[in-house]
Amino acid sequence: MSLNPDNAGRVLIVEDDLALQKQIKWSLDRYDCATAADREAAILQFRRVQPSVVTMDLGLPPDPDSVSEGFRLLEQLLDLDPHAKVIVLTGQNDQANALRAVALGAYDFLAKPFDPEVLGLTIERAMRLAELQAENRRLQALQQPDALAGLMTRDPEMLRISRMVERVATSGATVLLLGESGTGKEVLAQGLHQASRRSGRFVAINCAAIPETLLESELFGYEKGAFTGAAKTTPGKIETANGGTLMLDEIGDLPAALQAKLLRFLQERKIERLGGRQEIAVDVRVVGATHQNLQTLIADGRFREDLYYRLAEIEVKIPPLRTRQGDAVLLAHAFLRRFAQEQRRGALVFSEDALQAIDAHPWPGNVRELLNVVKRASIMADGTRVTAPDMGLQAPAREGAAASTEFDLRAAREAAERQTVIAALARTNNNIVKASELLGISRPTLYDLMHRLAIK
Repeated sequence: MSLNPDNAGRVLIVEDDLALQKQIKWSLDRYDCATAADREAAILQFRRVQPSVVTMDLGLPPDPDSVSEGFRLLEQLLDLDPHAKVIVLTGQNDQANALRAVALGAYDFLAKPFDPEVLGLTIERAMRLAELQAENRRLQALQQPDALAGLMTRDPEMLRISRMVERVATSGATVLLLGESGTGKEVLAQGLHQASRRSGRFVAINCAAIPETLLESELFGYEKGAFTGAAKTTPGKIETANGGTLMLDEIGDLPAALQAKLLRFLQERKIERLGGRQEIAVDVRVVGATHQNLQTLIADGRFREDLYYRLAEIEVKIPPLRTRQGDAVLLAHAFLRRFAQEQRRGALVFSEDALQAIDAHPWPGNVRELLNVVKRASIMADGTRVTAPDMGLQAPAREGAAASTEFDLRAAREAAERQTVIAALARTNNNIVKASELLGISRPTLYDLMHRLAIK
């Protein structure tokens, strides 16, 4: 069955022979075809049109007689989109390079001169496979709960961190989360646990909130009679988290004696309860978290360097809210909806001065501060509109745009477009119609911008 021309995917033709390029494009007239004659142009076109299928010659400028540039392009294309179907066009006697291309990830190869009908059928088959795989990924995503559903962000760095957490989750590596108070370390730790599919519990303990004299028994548990008041044998947090994940919040405040005991547990994965003599094997994923600079604590002799390296098999640095473009307003909208429902106040919305104030405020307390401010405002607001005074904030004075020091005009334009689109989406609470009106463009244009700038 042929593809419907109205739904046909996009094809990128990479060929330095312009006559052959035109011939291929003519034979594929039912597809939306883009062309490129060298590697750099192919990368730009690939980013721009995001094709499902690519046909490419291995011999490309500046050295068409060599295949090095073609293989370099093949690797770059598959790095950009591992699901892209790349069809390599080779010479009649170049089977070795054709097989090498397939081994690197190419979908198929055809020898020149090729039969246009065979090329058309190969592309049709590749297009159908791409559609089936995309639908399969979509269905799998619907069936699997989002482990990081509690994390809301549109910031590129936070999105990168989310992807890192998802990749690390299935391993057994110990993770260290670094970031200011209130940045969402526990949300990421819970997401790490859920994505790991570990059957045990997620257990969190704040090392700074428990007195030093009690912290050891909280972590390792105790036997009956181990000390005055120990009326029964009680497992500690580590044992309780067996089969699951243990989050050690504010690990930088862990006393020196317990640092040594924790290090031994991380090395041997066995504990002894206070007053006990029996070693207990425990299978637990440990996630450490702190707002302190552990390197400084190590230099001051207040934190063990060997424990740091045990904890930081994977280190994740979480940026503060003030550096996450558009996230403050995005989160504020979500919090306001939640509190309005909890307090049965109907639909609450932010006024323009409130949105400007949220955008401009530095949020030293990060997401936790924002949560408290929005909760207070949802209570204090008189009507259905939450204003800046309701939040205890002041709307900023409007200032002229600062001159840019970016000399790469294309990169500067894309960065400015991305920042503006993200801000508009955040300001309008992801309402595409309102965001397009705010930006002064049509909805299709906004969708195209979001697609090109990879804004989800």
